[in-house]
Amino acid sequence: MAHKKLTLPQKTCPTCKRDFAWRKKWQRDWDNVIYCSQRCKRNKNEESTR
Repeated sequence: MAHKKLTLPQKTCPTCKRDFAWRKKWQRDWDNVIYCSQRCKRNKNEESTR
């Protein structure tokens, strides 16, 4: 039996450019999740300076 976590959907964070996977706490709101963490959300303006 395959491990279930290998098939989770992923997105790329626009701030840190890292991939992040679906989490249960984002279950209802996955389509609106943009950033991988609160830190990246706070630093979203630094994205353009990188």
